[in-house]
Amino acid sequence: MLMVNKRWFQALVFFILVFLLIMLISATDFIFVPLLQYVGAVAFPLIGAGILFYLTKPVMHFFERFKIPRIVSIILVFLLLILLIFLFVMYIWPIAQKQFTNFIESVPGMITSVEKFINYWQSNYTAIPEQVVSAINDFAADIPSHLENISKNIFGFIGGFIGQVISIIAGIVLIPFFLFFMLKDGEKFLPFITQIFKKKKANNIRSLFSKIDETLTAFIQGQLIVSFAVGVLLFIGYLIIGLDYSLTLALFAMLMNVIPFAGPFIAVIPALIVGAFQEPMMIVWVSLVMIAAQQIESNLISPNVMGRALDLHPLTVITVILAAGSIGGFLGILFAVPFYSVLKTIIIHFYKTYQESKKNKEDALI
Repeated sequence: MLMVNKRWFQALVFFILVFLLIMLISATDFIFVPLLQYVGAVAFPLIGAGILFYLTKPVMHFFERFKIPRIVSIILVFLLLILLIFLFVMYIWPIAQKQFTNFIESVPGMITSVEKFINYWQSNYTAIPEQVVSAINDFAADIPSHLENISKNIFGFIGGFIGQVISIIAGIVLIPFFLFFMLKDGEKFLPFITQIFKKKKANNIRSLFSKIDETLTAFIQGQLIVSFAVGVLLFIGYLIIGLDYSLTLALFAMLMNVIPFAGPFIAVIPALIVGAFQEPMMIVWVSLVMIAAQQIESNLISPNVMGRALDLHPLTVITVILAAGSIGGFLGILFAVPFYSVLKTIIIHFYKTYQESKKNKEDALI
């Protein structure tokens, strides 16, 4: 009984300290706000370089197996990246750009078709429920006001868009520098952190960072490889069924599949819209292609590429994505799963360390 009360008291003290820490941070926001702004300024190049780091690190180690010095291996990695970008710009981008331009030019025709369809419904309103007709009329009546609001805010949007473009360009310029030093000195970070700890605790911290590294490697490499494979499968499927703008739609699907769980559903929407205007039966063919690609991905590609390294239940993924989307928008959705996976890895590691310390009657890591 005394032991249970002691644990409850320890838990209560812990939550009180956490609450006080949150209050202290909110009271000293003049310190943390500039710090967060600084972190936000370097977040894009840092995250971009981090993703490339996990993708190119195996290539660098592959070159080093042949006794090639690290600097030379890093230069070869950069040359390989430049070659891939060159091939994309020369052979893939022109086709995708042409298809995207044709798609934009066909949008007015799609809108005209929708208007004709609405007019047909309105002329045959006797066969349509009154609620549906009312909803369509309200939507059509609201279109001018929506267009007026868009025209009023267009200049502010353009200004913000230009600012975002400039910051993205600056971030892209910084990514190669971050990536170079990550590849060159990334292995020196952990010894620098652990040098202040005793041997046993230093080994524990190495174990923790190793688990975090495995988690990030499994997610980043696995998710990008799976997205690339799904994009290729969809491109082949779209070509077989003769879908217009097949390359552009496949590239869009490849990008959207980076988002866990929700990505495939977002990716299929433009293809279904294009298929509906091309030929109504094409909706069925696009759906079959998407189902086939997802079945191959979920049963063949993902288990072999990502395995069960993340060990996340689908319901957990959905909950995390919804919560992150409401808080951080698209970026929250994009980084929710890896952030949650890393947080889960840290909590499990500390819990196991605490349990082992109690069994061996020694101090825990923290």
